[in-house]
Amino acid sequence: MKALAVYVLAALCEIAGCYSLWAVLKLGRSPWWLVPGALCLGAFAWLLTLIDSSAAGRAYAAYGAIYIAASIGWMWLMEKQRPDLWDLGGLVLCLAGSAMILFGPRSA
Repeated sequence: MKALAVYVLAALCEIAGCYSLWAVLKLGRSPWWLVPGALCLGAFAWLLTLIDSSAAGRAYAAYGAIYIAASIGWMWLMEKQRPDLWDLGGLVLCLAGSAMILFGPRSA
């Protein structure tokens, strides 16, 4: 459960950090939005180091599905765009793959 909490926090930080640049370039927001955005991206990278994994690549790959879930949630809650069946179906596939990566048996 700790890994899931870390992944969710990392996803929120990454989305917020990236959205700050989106807001500046696409929505005409003040460049000051980039300051908290950069802090969020730094927190995102730090949070992923808290994952108990023997390989960074495995931790990042498993994180990918959580990021996709958070992105779809962001789209729905913040951008008021309801996910369609294809969004949700793709998410289910990604979550299944992430579970395999995280919880699959490892050879010694």
